[in-house]
Amino acid sequence: MSSHDQNSTSQSTSVTDVKQLGLWASIASLSYVFWICGGMEMVERLAYYGARMVSGLYATDAASNGGLGITETELGTIFLVWAIVQTWVPVFTGGISDRIGYKETIFASTVFKIIGYLFMAMFASYWGFMIGAVTLAFGTGIFKPGLQGTIVKSTSRKNSSMAWGIFYQTVNIGGWLGPLVAVRMQVLAWDQVFYACAGIICLNFILLLTYKEPNKEERLAHRARVKSGEVLEKSLWRDSLAELKNPVLVWYIVLFSGFWFMLMFFWDLAPLYFRDWIDTTPLVRSWFGEDGTQNSVIIFLLGMSEDGKSLSPLGLVNFNALLIMTCCFIVAGLSGKLKAANSMAIGTFLASSAFIIIGSVNSAMIIVLAILCFSVGEMLSSPKSSEFMGNIAPHQKKAMYLGFSQMPIGFGWTLESFFGPYLYGQWSSKEQISRTVLQERGLSIVDVDAIPIGEAFDYLVQQSGQSADAVTMQLFNSYNVGQVWFLMAAVGIVSALGMYYYGKWTYRIAMITPDEKAF
Repeated sequence: MSSHDQNSTSQSTSVTDVKQLGLWASIASLSYVFWICGGMEMVERLAYYGARMVSGLYATDAASNGGLGITETELGTIFLVWAIVQTWVPVFTGGISDRIGYKETIFASTVFKIIGYLFMAMFASYWGFMIGAVTLAFGTGIFKPGLQGTIVKSTSRKNSSMAWGIFYQTVNIGGWLGPLVAVRMQVLAWDQVFYACAGIICLNFILLLTYKEPNKEERLAHRARVKSGEVLEKSLWRDSLAELKNPVLVWYIVLFSGFWFMLMFFWDLAPLYFRDWIDTTPLVRSWFGEDGTQNSVIIFLLGMSEDGKSLSPLGLVNFNALLIMTCCFIVAGLSGKLKAANSMAIGTFLASSAFIIIGSVNSAMIIVLAILCFSVGEMLSSPKSSEFMGNIAPHQKKAMYLGFSQMPIGFGWTLESFFGPYLYGQWSSKEQISRTVLQERGLSIVDVDAIPIGEAFDYLVQQSGQSADAVTMQLFNSYNVGQVWFLMAAVGIVSALGMYYYGKWTYRIAMITPDEKAF
């Protein structure tokens, strides 16, 4: 067989799916190592989202309230550096996990993450938070390839859809609990959020004691052959660059970047948007009556205000994680019947549709329905992308390819971190719009620039003589605050169309027969 034929056969095998096991058979087939990894991911995400989801609120909160008192543009700079480090570190270091061991890199990542959280807690300044964010991002970056490489090696092609769906579900268990813990810690003080996250991530040291790397003997034997000269191994960066020439991989990175651009906007800025514009009091009244609820368990689980009469911005965003936590394995079972590219395209389109709804209304009830639509879209897209990358990866390069899976997140999140907070500040920030109104209408008797960051809306309310709710509604109706959501939706729709045609292209080059499915 010629080298061309061998390459064609290899490519066809790597992009061709196999028939998945049934729902319960898939779950039963998962090994204990898989569940240990799920537990470590849940703990890591619990701590991470506890910090990440409050970052925007903390940074833009007035210094008089214990926040950093910085603008959305300054926040965007922190998010930009955070995104670059977290998403690009695994691209260049993912292969290290394949070479030195998954357990070792997971241990190192936990140490870095603890240091990052402690910096955030102890140094309440722009640069203190920046250094903490970068350290946390580095730790997160070296955590992913080792953990996800373990997932790939501990599963098979027959249960991979269910495995990645359940794994994504554990991500969102942590993603759901993290903000709830943060809401309660925030009541005490902002720094308590980050101290709590540092304590939570320490639990992974305990789980690591029960972790065993799959195929470790095979990896060590391969390393021994490399060391003896029996196997010639390229330098890591040359090896990575060689793999990145695969056109299937290149176009995947380009197209899925749009999905992450849109997704990261939701997680980064939806808390700010909901804080600024969405009154959840009517929603809570419809659920619990005029006085809300005093049930402490319900208040905690829904991320409500202390008086039980409204949802916090994080509580509203948290419906996303709650839905995925409870439903992802069901969606994973259904998506196992779909070709991966089609699943990703449909999911991206649904998420884009949700953004259009969010930008069009300020009714909390409709926002919750939009979050439901967004969550279904996310469940159809994100787990399938990890499954796809794991399946096309060569056997000895699983962590490297899972590191490559961070590249779409890297491009998308990096661009969103620059444009998202800036555009939000220009078009949607209640703080910035309030300053504009004070200047244009001459309502301020002091220099507007002298008003501390985070206090302009309160000043506007005082000068107008109206209630905060009335002023909020006037600003919402007078300024097109939802247009930033429409822009993000447009990016998602273009990406969805690209994924659809990408799928048709990969099926064609793999020369799939009519009864086969392909990635």
